[in-house]
Amino acid sequence: MALTDIEDVAGVSLVLNGKPARIVADPVERLSLALRERAGVRDVKVGCDAGDCGACTVLVDGRPVCSCTTALGQVEGAHVETLAGLVASDPKAEALARAFQRHQAAQCGICTPGMMVSALALLREEAEPCEEAVRDALGGVLCRCTGYRKIIDAVLDAGGTGMPAEGGVGAAMARIDGWPKVTGTELFGDDVAPADALTLRLVRSPHHRARFTLGDTLAWARARGLDLVLSAADVPGENCFGVIPGFEDQPMFAEGEARFRGEAVAAVVGPADIVNALDLSDFPVVYEELPAALLPADAGGIPNLHEGRGDNVMCRGFVRRGEPEAALERAAVVVAGDFSTGFIEHGYIEPEAAFARRVGDRIEVHCCTQAPVMNRDGIAGLLGLPKEAVRVVPTATGGGFGSKLDLTAQPYVALAAWILNRPVRVTYSRVESIATSTKRHPSEIRMRIGADTEGRIVAAEFDGTFNTGAYASWGPTVANRVPIHASGPYRTPNYVARSAGIHTNTAPAGAFRGFGVPQSALAQEPLYDELANRLGIDRLEFRRRNALANGDPTVTGQVFERGMGIIECFDALKPRWDRALAEAEAVNAGGGHVRRGVGIAGGWYGCGNTSMSNPSTIRAGVTAEGRVVLHQGATDIGQGSNTVIAQIFATALGVPVGTVAIVGPDTDVTPDAGKTSASRQTFVTGNAARLCGEALRARLLRLGNVSDAAEIEIADGEIRLSDKDGRRNIALSGLAPDSATYVIEAVETYDPPTSPLDENGQGVPYAVFGTAAQIAELEVDMKLGTVQLLRITAAHDVGKAINPLLVEGQVQGGVAQGIGLALMEEFLPGRTENLHDYLIPTIGDVPPIETLIVETGDMHGPYGAKGLGEHCLIPTAPAILNAIADACGARVTNLPATPDKVLAAIRSRPA
Repeated sequence: MALTDIEDVAGVSLVLNGKPARIVADPVERLSLALRERAGVRDVKVGCDAGDCGACTVLVDGRPVCSCTTALGQVEGAHVETLAGLVASDPKAEALARAFQRHQAAQCGICTPGMMVSALALLREEAEPCEEAVRDALGGVLCRCTGYRKIIDAVLDAGGTGMPAEGGVGAAMARIDGWPKVTGTELFGDDVAPADALTLRLVRSPHHRARFTLGDTLAWARARGLDLVLSAADVPGENCFGVIPGFEDQPMFAEGEARFRGEAVAAVVGPADIVNALDLSDFPVVYEELPAALLPADAGGIPNLHEGRGDNVMCRGFVRRGEPEAALERAAVVVAGDFSTGFIEHGYIEPEAAFARRVGDRIEVHCCTQAPVMNRDGIAGLLGLPKEAVRVVPTATGGGFGSKLDLTAQPYVALAAWILNRPVRVTYSRVESIATSTKRHPSEIRMRIGADTEGRIVAAEFDGTFNTGAYASWGPTVANRVPIHASGPYRTPNYVARSAGIHTNTAPAGAFRGFGVPQSALAQEPLYDELANRLGIDRLEFRRRNALANGDPTVTGQVFERGMGIIECFDALKPRWDRALAEAEAVNAGGGHVRRGVGIAGGWYGCGNTSMSNPSTIRAGVTAEGRVVLHQGATDIGQGSNTVIAQIFATALGVPVGTVAIVGPDTDVTPDAGKTSASRQTFVTGNAARLCGEALRARLLRLGNVSDAAEIEIADGEIRLSDKDGRRNIALSGLAPDSATYVIEAVETYDPPTSPLDENGQGVPYAVFGTAAQIAELEVDMKLGTVQLLRITAAHDVGKAINPLLVEGQVQGGVAQGIGLALMEEFLPGRTENLHDYLIPTIGDVPPIETLIVETGDMHGPYGAKGLGEHCLIPTAPAILNAIADACGARVTNLPATPDKVLAAIRSRPA
């Protein structure tokens, strides 16, 4: 069935983006499916199929509707407009697209069509709407990246003109890859499969733990017209993958026992209409439910999930410095507390999607991912192929935040396409995505901190237990990173931190923006507030008094000569802190049941892998025609690496960024730039880009025998060099080429300088730490327990802002995720597996956010820059919790701080 000329066959008639059309399909089919699969209108994105996320919003006779909950037959005779059609035909839509570019209102871009279509419906009615009208109009569309504030700014500025000027390091230029996102032409994981691709669905265990036996799957498949059924017996390589060496423990298909609800036991492959209509409840598999443990406290009561991991302890982390026990005994004041968090879902609006095809003796996988080279290596191991036989081509990625580091859908389509020699595609449903993807680790933390009478921290003791789920994923990283960070960015001369990752029968907990550090901050920062209050010291002043400065040792004994910028962050906040405290005091003096509170918190994050090599490589060249090409393998999942790395490279080479063409990422044509995680791309890949640009520049200058200060222009088959001594033109055609592709080429690698930690966790775990401090202002209704956020002020030391516009976008998006962590988010296996039971912040939940960019420089970062992505949310939740306590005198220690928990804490306050 397809989009046809209106005279040809019967179907549903409509006007699609201004042209008469007829879609031949069942009238009860979802409009979103009909538009995408029958009419080829891929700018309509699907994030939930339940009307929860709004990404699929289109205009029907001028009104915004969720196309995933609208039947095709309902638009008979209607005018249907989608983003791509609107931008191409409506000047208001094009102006809105330019405003989105101007304000960096699209990050990953998956929600952008829904946002812009909804906004255009408003702008057609109100040319200059107020902010409240914008929030109302866009309230049904979810975004996980931006924090919504840039989207509001863009809609309010839809009538504006101009665009930020392009430039190198320090320029707040628009995203290089932004225009496809705001015009509906960007292609994501579910947008790229060929029309003849078969469809794959997974059969998953409905139990937390169960033995299972497969029946006659071949007969079952034949009776239904399927092409293939896959299970563990069909995996030609080792049925095991993972991300940490020594912890590869997750099977592609479970073998005999499923260890968590939703684990894959089989896959079915066939034509889309057949596969999508299947009732998989009659798939021939018999389960025997077994006792399961969902909490670490219960993990000792079930058999070990993995050999060699006694008591289901995956691994432990440890850092010790000084004599913390003795110092706590001598401390003038000691505070202690127990804190806990649950699973947190990443909530990216794009579900996992991939398609694969066999090309001779190679397999090619197109997918949304954060780690193409890691994916390639994992697929090769599962399929029993050499790495060179696997190609991974990342599509645009509609949000990741850590979960799209791990293999998910990719191996299944790769194996099916390899066996069938036909293209195969898969897209997870929203329920499937939430139920089976990795999560932020639940935490149970006990912490003690002591200070002297002058308010100086003398010691801290930290014990953290983290639920790592059925398989390791990034659990070892969390267990080892947390003890290094649990002091916060504060001088702590006597310190001990212990952590443990515990296996349970839940979906694996993995990487999520911060790798456990946000959880530890939720213990340390409330206790610092308690210490400050007990000692009668202003809470910001207490933190500043104890903040690490250049030359101070961290809890691992590492000393930074430059770049420890937490003091500067607190100083940047001081005027806002004083203002906020005064306003809260004035409001509360008026009485009433709504009380205002102000909270503050600090945070830090080590960029890159912990005490491990994690290099990035960048390649660049000049073609015979005079094109400068940058092979950039760092996946941009919305954070802006395509733009930032190009700015760094262009600055190092000395050419306008607009003259640089970007290739990749693609494991066949781009070197390994490492994974997009741990706030490493700006720092690590950025340094590789700087080195590559400098190496290429040096070669060009030598060709002309000109000074280091010479200006470079490359165009029209020539290199044009000019300095104070004159100008020289060099014809590229006259040079011996470095390769078949480039006349002049450079390849450079950067690996951060770190060292292993000793038995007490002493050493150099990271070359760079980013630091941050945030203020939360809010009001608590003492009768209802509800919390209304008023403002977040965020000061972040980024070393050097390569692109200030992108910095603001990252901070605002991270703050929004921190709001969710603090106030509403918790994944409960089997219960909150959709976007109406699992709540993430909407446009109405995020208050104004002021970003204060602090630039203290750094010894190792490119032009002094540090990573940023992780740090953005670390202080947010503890600042909110501290503000709640300041407002009502009650502290919530088990997150999220939902109204019932806040009200219970208020009622349990000491009389």
